[in-house]
Amino acid sequence: MKTWVLLRGLMRETRHWGRFVPLLQAHFPDDQIICIEWPGNGELNQQQSYNSIQQMAGYCQQTLNQQGHTGPYHVVAISLGAMVALEWAYQQPAALASCTLINTSLRQQSPFYRRLNWRQWPRLLRILILPSAAREREILGLTSYSANEQTVQQWQRYAAQYPISKTNILRQLWAACRYRGRDDAPKVPILLLNSLADQLVDPRCSQQMAQIWGCPLHSHPSAGHDLPLDAPDWLIQQICTQLISK
Repeated sequence: MKTWVLLRGLMRETRHWGRFVPLLQAHFPDDQIICIEWPGNGELNQQQSYNSIQQMAGYCQQTLNQQGHTGPYHVVAISLGAMVALEWAYQQPAALASCTLINTSLRQQSPFYRRLNWRQWPRLLRILILPSAAREREILGLTSYSANEQTVQQWQRYAAQYPISKTNILRQLWAACRYRGRDDAPKVPILLLNSLADQLVDPRCSQQMAQIWGCPLHSHPSAGHDLPLDAPDWLIQQICTQLISK
């Protein structure tokens, strides 16, 4: 039995994995799937968010230890969550069986105007100041090409139940923006994925990572930044064929 750990990104809670979780469980019915909630997000929205990726990596290991889980873990992580997965792999490579890294970036490797696409800066500023319901609609417009009105309303209900504070948004953004990472790849099997139609993080960030690390990159031609939302079946196919089958 494998244990999967899923890490979401900036401002996102575990429910935003959507149907990816039951699809992954259907492919691996005997495995355990754990979705970690970040302090400040979801049901932990009253807590203060961490402002460093290093702290968030330590939080992952601590949370799993407290829950009685044991590794090594197969980690699937997107955006900020993928930065955390990387740092976790650098800190404790023996704890991880693999890392699937989706639409992420590193300050060490890519300029800031690609890590947060400069064309979207006005839109990102609107997200910071909008009320939660309008914010969720804007986020989906920025990160997904498949989200319908039902998805928008569902995510708005999530935001109404567990609103995230602007202070916590900024703390998470600060953590992501200043995380440098390393030029050497972690000593953990890596599956590197990106979306060529990503409006938020320039796809060249993942391309740069693959070039520096000397590892393959697999790209979805039309999904947005939220690849698990836009193309969950493709994502699972990549995990099965590129990672688990090897």
